[in-house]
Amino acid sequence: MKAGATIKVRATQAVEWALPYWTRGEAGRQTPPDLFRVMYTGWIVAFVLKVLGASWDVSWHFKWLRDDLAPPHLLNSVGTAIVVALTIVHTYTGYGVDRAAQRLIQWGTGAFLIAIPIDLINHRINGVDITSWSPSHMLLYVGTAFMISGVIRGWYVYAPKGGRRDIVLGAFFIFFLENVLFPSEHQEYGVLELASWDRGKPYAEPTLLDFAANQMGRPVDRGMVEKFSLPVPDWVYPVWFGVAAMIVLVTARALVGRRWTATAAAGVYVGYRALIWPLLVVGTFPPSAVPFFLLAGAVCVDVAFMVRPPALRPALGAVLVTAGLYGALLLQDRVLEAPPFMLLSAPASAVLLGAAWYGVEWYGRRRAGRSPSPDALPLGAPATP
Repeated sequence: MKAGATIKVRATQAVEWALPYWTRGEAGRQTPPDLFRVMYTGWIVAFVLKVLGASWDVSWHFKWLRDDLAPPHLLNSVGTAIVVALTIVHTYTGYGVDRAAQRLIQWGTGAFLIAIPIDLINHRINGVDITSWSPSHMLLYVGTAFMISGVIRGWYVYAPKGGRRDIVLGAFFIFFLENVLFPSEHQEYGVLELASWDRGKPYAEPTLLDFAANQMGRPVDRGMVEKFSLPVPDWVYPVWFGVAAMIVLVTARALVGRRWTATAAAGVYVGYRALIWPLLVVGTFPPSAVPFFLLAGAVCVDVAFMVRPPALRPALGAVLVTAGLYGALLLQDRVLEAPPFMLLSAPASAVLLGAAWYGVEWYGRRRAGRSPSPDALPLGAPATP
């Protein structure tokens, strides 16, 4: 049988399998196990495409001028198409999600889709697509965060308990962590971009540097390249890791409930970043500094969960995690390469992390003290009328 005919047969079989499920329903309805697996496998595929496209996209824009049809954007577009399709399915059928998960996915996907034209307009007006911390980009991250939160809740509520449930839940938290840390990649690529300029062999093409210099109204010199590569204050990078990334790992450890969850999640993320480094170099794309120091903070999160009194854990954990993270960042800066960072931001980072950690602990105790939500049915349980 020819390849085209095989694809047609498989597509026909898929449609015939899916059509009986295409019925209108409220969120929380009974979900057949095979349909549940297909839905959440689709989410994993979509997020994998998003991560691959995003990693390539940052490197791409440290080399060339923006291109709406650049391969990284096309890869992201395929993932976005899957996300939109899954959002429609969850919304129309009510399968695989409770009301809270459905709303999170809807709001997240909506915010993401709204951010796309805003981002395009922003770059038509302001030019270079290189500022990861711009408002239009932040709206993309916020939308993705809501979206992944909804998927995490849906899987957490409905997936059968067991090792597979925990592994997939951990995987979704890794996707969430990657989304949170994506803007910080600007500094990680930027510090090596500036180093390449100092070596006399800049990664950025002359057209990109000329365009950026014209935007800034200054000549192409080291000051311009530094502003282009490292545009945010030095305190942003360590505080973002110390608060935003760490609270994701804290939440992952609390929800998955297994020892060394935070370490495993950070290890997979750092391993992925280390893996794509040589691939980018071989492909003649700019590489980045890899945040190996994240592993130290993750280990400290897992160690902090060994503290039994929940009331003490956030305070002690925040101090331990901040010390471990900043210490490892300082070591990485000495031994390898790291973006510029302000060591004096550590106390503020610890206070903010402690406050956020207390919030996670409080919410967890509040949830534990309440009866299960009536719309949070276990997988395969009968839906209420």
